[in-house]
Amino acid sequence: MDQHFLTPLFAPASIIVFAGTEEERANDPAFRDAASLCEAFSLQDYKGKVFHLDVDTSEGSLSDLIHSGSDLAIIALPPEEALAALEAAGRMRCRAALVLSTGFPVEMAAEMRRVARRSDMLLLGPNSRGFQRPNLGLNAGVVGPMADKGPLALVSQSGALTAALLDWARPNHIGFSTIISLGPHTSVDMAQTLDFLASDPQTHSIVVYLEGISDSRSFMSALRAASIAKPVVVLKAGRKRAGNVAARTHSAAIVGSDEVFDAALRRGGAVRIRSFTELFSAAQCLASRYRPVGNHLAIITNGGGPGVLAADRANDIGLEMGQLSQESINALLPQLLPNASVVDLIDLSEEAQPEHYVAALQVAAKDANVDGILTIHTPKRAVDMVAVAEAVAQERSRISKPLISCLMGDTSVRGARDVLRAVEIPTFRSPEAAVGAFSNISSFYHNQRLLQQTPPPLSNMAKPDVEGARLLLEGVLAERRQILTEMESKALLSAFHIPVTQTILARNASEAMMLAAQLGFPVALKIDSPDITHKSDVNGVALNVLNAIGVRDVYEEMIESVRRKQPQARINGITVQRMASHVRGRELYIGVVTDEAFGPVIAFGAGGTMIELYSDRSMELPPLNQFLARHMMERSRVSATLGAWRGANPVNHEALEQILLRVSEMVCELPQLREMDINPIIVDENGAVAVDARIVVGNTLATARPYQHLSILPYPAHFRQEWPLRGGGHYTIRAIHPDDGQMLQELVRGLSPESRYNRFVSALTELSPGMLAKFSLIDYDREMALVAVLEEREIDEQGEVTEHERLVGVVRYVTNPDSSSCEFSLLIADDMSGKGMGSRMMRSIMDVARDKGLREIIGLVLTNNSNMLKLMRSLGFSVKPYPDDPDFRLVTYQL
Repeated sequence: MDQHFLTPLFAPASIIVFAGTEEERANDPAFRDAASLCEAFSLQDYKGKVFHLDVDTSEGSLSDLIHSGSDLAIIALPPEEALAALEAAGRMRCRAALVLSTGFPVEMAAEMRRVARRSDMLLLGPNSRGFQRPNLGLNAGVVGPMADKGPLALVSQSGALTAALLDWARPNHIGFSTIISLGPHTSVDMAQTLDFLASDPQTHSIVVYLEGISDSRSFMSALRAASIAKPVVVLKAGRKRAGNVAARTHSAAIVGSDEVFDAALRRGGAVRIRSFTELFSAAQCLASRYRPVGNHLAIITNGGGPGVLAADRANDIGLEMGQLSQESINALLPQLLPNASVVDLIDLSEEAQPEHYVAALQVAAKDANVDGILTIHTPKRAVDMVAVAEAVAQERSRISKPLISCLMGDTSVRGARDVLRAVEIPTFRSPEAAVGAFSNISSFYHNQRLLQQTPPPLSNMAKPDVEGARLLLEGVLAERRQILTEMESKALLSAFHIPVTQTILARNASEAMMLAAQLGFPVALKIDSPDITHKSDVNGVALNVLNAIGVRDVYEEMIESVRRKQPQARINGITVQRMASHVRGRELYIGVVTDEAFGPVIAFGAGGTMIELYSDRSMELPPLNQFLARHMMERSRVSATLGAWRGANPVNHEALEQILLRVSEMVCELPQLREMDINPIIVDENGAVAVDARIVVGNTLATARPYQHLSILPYPAHFRQEWPLRGGGHYTIRAIHPDDGQMLQELVRGLSPESRYNRFVSALTELSPGMLAKFSLIDYDREMALVAVLEEREIDEQGEVTEHERLVGVVRYVTNPDSSSCEFSLLIADDMSGKGMGSRMMRSIMDVARDKGLREIIGLVLTNNSNMLKLMRSLGFSVKPYPDDPDFRLVTYQL
């Protein structure tokens, strides 16, 4: 309850090592890993107990260990012996096992997982290269010598990359809290490892090398929880070109899995990097413990050329120049040489001395227009580079903003480079690399804003006809169809209040002429067939048909052309619709694809018949809110045309945002939705209308819990309830929201010392920023927090009445690793005690846990907290002594 469930694996108090005999390690190549492991143990200062055993040792000599058990068993044996060692570790009641190996087949890996599960053991491996915990003096792996101590954690799915990174880290003064090499078949996966590192106090930043994920929901949940606590940088292998010739919609054809992964990382609050070299840069910056900032970079240089290179690179990757305010310029110029310049760049001139760098650093550090600082040093004959570096290093502790350095050259700047590295200033050899490193820090700040967005599944707009939409889809699936007709597609959009053009199906030329006359000319004619993916490819679209004769001729020619080019296609008829009258409208598209790993994804970009050629799309994982929808639009290239453009008025951005929000509602409420194109959407200053739509659906697994098809669980707005307050009035119980952070802080500050101690078992007077983020910004899949909120009125001296919310209670649970139980906590404002709020909130959180499928809720209560123990008994909880600490009682309830 205090320790993470992976503690026996990554922080063991005792270890049993299965590494064969000394003779086998010396002579048998199959025991190469065992030899490396034993050598590592001989060189380290691990303080726990270590037992070396042989699998073939008789049962009698193992009897003492069988009864005493151990935290961790490390197995470094050939495949034929490793399974027997794992069985022995289970009989010895080891709590975790590490199998160091390569080349174990999938079948043996599956059998090892079954053995570990049967023995209730955590299992890292097989095909893992182990881990290091430098702060514990523990090198339980074969990826190289013990790394230096530091705040950076590395978790990798590649043993070779792990070894390379560690080999690079030592001479570059990068230290680690943890290094973990997972391997492809391990039971302890990436999500669980991220969860452990998020709670590890020695870890300040996390670097991840990822080749694939098996469970997107658990990965996203763990990633979001980790990113809330500390910076996470991810290098993902396996990038591939987007495009799928078998796709049934434009969106599925142009949206690739790698782009979806980008979108997932943004919503997870992490930063994605794209090269091994960039990983090293990110590692340097994260090891320096720089926190999130904006994207305005000030460049201080003693050479104009390198400064311009840095500025060009900043412009290429979307960074802004941190230009000094006029007040800062006035303060700085008198301290610089006469030929210095502070326009855009801070060019100190070639004769700049240490004091000039210091003056520029001090002014830039205080300027509100600057989020980070890059100092560029080029060797000059009359300048002592080491002295410059020492001056910059002395300012390091006084500057709260990211400070990055570029030392151009080699031999003449080695001493200066060592000075900067000694104080953990990230140092690079080229201006472009330094700017890229700052971009990683800036991206983290930006993605943290995305992480804080927790939209509900439905917006605040008019409620859609969800039941009608479901009935429509059920009818299509009952007919064993997957592709909706254009009429059905537009009916589905209309159910979610997305504006569409009126469309009517004609089954012959006479009907088409009659319908066109009723709708009014000009009209558009389109082939209606479930077997034709792109109508234009078979001449299945005709626009601006001006009269009845034209309608008749186009109808007959279109039917003939389609039958000739695609004779097997089923033809329902031809749809007739009036041409949209948006003279200067822009053609856009909004699409939906279902990614194999992350589920549904929403795409936005330029539309029309050349959509694949434009290849313009931005993506987000649902659910969306207005902030995410606007951000999504801004990231597309077509956004440049949505303002005033070549005589056209700016488009109605609000109308576009509303369509994106409506599509998000569709994705959340309709798990049957597989692919969708709304293309084109024509938008101008008056609004937006969907001209054409193609929707693909499929059967989905029935589930009692909604939104299980999404990678990010929406804000659970359906938990909101109103309850009467004993003594008069009422209060609201709802799920916590990131915006509740300040109210939560005020609740804690207003508690008595006794109440604070009963909840936090400490004398804290307020929550730290990290605790506040952890408690208010949660992932609703792995935990839940309900808050009680009162509406209070205040009357000022002028008699003005103001209303504000006050948070008066919070109850939460966190799911345990067994996924069947959870641990709870409860906090009620002192002035609300005795009003029935605690009982009501506990029943509410128990209902949520029960709906989640959990079977048991447990908690720890201080033995002298009589009021809480009384409440637990009244709710039917079992109250027992807690074996690990007599100051607590263990309370449990079977849900």
